[in-house]
Amino acid sequence: MKAKKYTAGMLVLSGALLLAACGKQPAAPDKVYVGVASYDGGDVFIGELIDCLKEQLNGFSGDGMETTVTVRDAAGSQRTQNDQVKALIDEGSNVLCINLVDRADPSEIIDLARENDVPVIFFNREPVAEDMMQWEKLYYVGADAKQSGVMQGELAAELIHSDSRVDRNRDGKIQYVVLEGEPGHQDSIIRTENAVDTLKNNGIELEKLSYGIANWNRAQAQNRMMQMIGQHSNEIELVLANNDDMALGAIDAYAKLNITGSALPVFFGIDGTDAGLKAVLESKLSGTVYNDKGGQAAAMAKLAVSLVSGEGLEEIEFENGKYIYLPYYKVTMDNAEAFLNNSGN
Repeated sequence: MKAKKYTAGMLVLSGALLLAACGKQPAAPDKVYVGVASYDGGDVFIGELIDCLKEQLNGFSGDGMETTVTVRDAAGSQRTQNDQVKALIDEGSNVLCINLVDRADPSEIIDLARENDVPVIFFNREPVAEDMMQWEKLYYVGADAKQSGVMQGELAAELIHSDSRVDRNRDGKIQYVVLEGEPGHQDSIIRTENAVDTLKNNGIELEKLSYGIANWNRAQAQNRMMQMIGQHSNEIELVLANNDDMALGAIDAYAKLNITGSALPVFFGIDGTDAGLKAVLESKLSGTVYNDKGGQAAAMAKLAVSLVSGEGLEEIEFENGKYIYLPYYKVTMDNAEAFLNNSGN
């Protein structure tokens, strides 16, 4: 699919989500105080998504709707996040957007929200289904982790089939390593499994050399990659990373060791951060999978305003009454610029 088609699709999606403004004015419907709690402010993708959310909410202010956003960073502590959510409610937030530290431990946040009748939009880290059923005012906005893994595998398979140089030792197998987000994290497991399975399903014979846990972090990924290079030298032909930041960290490791040119493996990420898209354009990253932060932010903004105003919920398409999933897109050098130009939409 050509870049223009991707661009048009994202513009239509974002525009459609923003068109429905709130008309009816129940009690104080014109003041939307959004409390945002993020699992870790150092996560580049989450930071970009929250910036998009602020922009989208600002778009409602022209229609007499006052929107205020307060952001808190839990720095990886669920206990801290629980306390921050309580403070956000005490400060007057009338809708919450929560990026959970621990997706399996939302009960205290749900209890706080229910006691104060403040609806919750979870995003990026999906609570388990049983927790989402605890209260009718719980929602989730995100994407399907399986799709991202499948697409990463497809991108890698397409390159391997089209460029025999990827198999540097000509043994008919691709020696690979994986950089994973968090131990036991649902998205890490799903992304890795589906990327690898998709490669195998596309006729690629694989040999796994190693993996490293890098907690979605570029610096940690560089350290893990340095260790794997030390163990396997120039055997590594493919690096699959659960996100762009870790893929970039792997590239940093090779740069630090002055390994260049034909001695480099190929690298694939997920998320389509601005830095990741630029790396694709510079041929440092062979491909990534665009996680539609603009579309997710638009969906969250529309849902937040609708929940406070009481108007427009019927215009939002949910899965199972609570979920909004945005699609991923495959990104290569051919279309990366289009995504980069629209990454704030």
